[in-house]
Amino acid sequence: MHITRRRPESLRGPAEQFTGSVWLDEIAVPAAPSRLRVFTVHFAPGAHTAWHRHPHGQVLHVLQGEGLVRREGGAVEEIRAGDTVWIEPGERHWHGAAPGTFMTHLAVVEAAEDGTSTEWDARVNDYPA
Repeated sequence: MHITRRRPESLRGPAEQFTGSVWLDEIAVPAAPSRLRVFTVHFAPGAHTAWHRHPHGQVLHVLQGEGLVRREGGAVEEIRAGDTVWIEPGERHWHGAAPGTFMTHLAVVEAAEDGTSTEWDARVNDYPA
């Protein structure tokens, strides 16, 4: 067993990719050949991602609070602490905190061979208020 102790560095989510106050901590980056990446993402009330995709999909596991997720062509789904969401590879989606509460989730992705894990798209212009 190999235990890695990293002190996560909290980074503010870039304004081009997030609306509102969002903080990210990359908490696991195993050595190659693994391409797994694990993040803790903290959303202030109403904060959310832009539309985006992941080449190999994404697992979201809500740790605290309540949030929203929407897949292209689908309805807005409510998510709560303890919920786990699977986003299909290449599926266009967004996610974030509900308007009145903070939300923190784990985000687990596998990077593509070129190292990219996310393809960012347009900002969300109809996020529930």
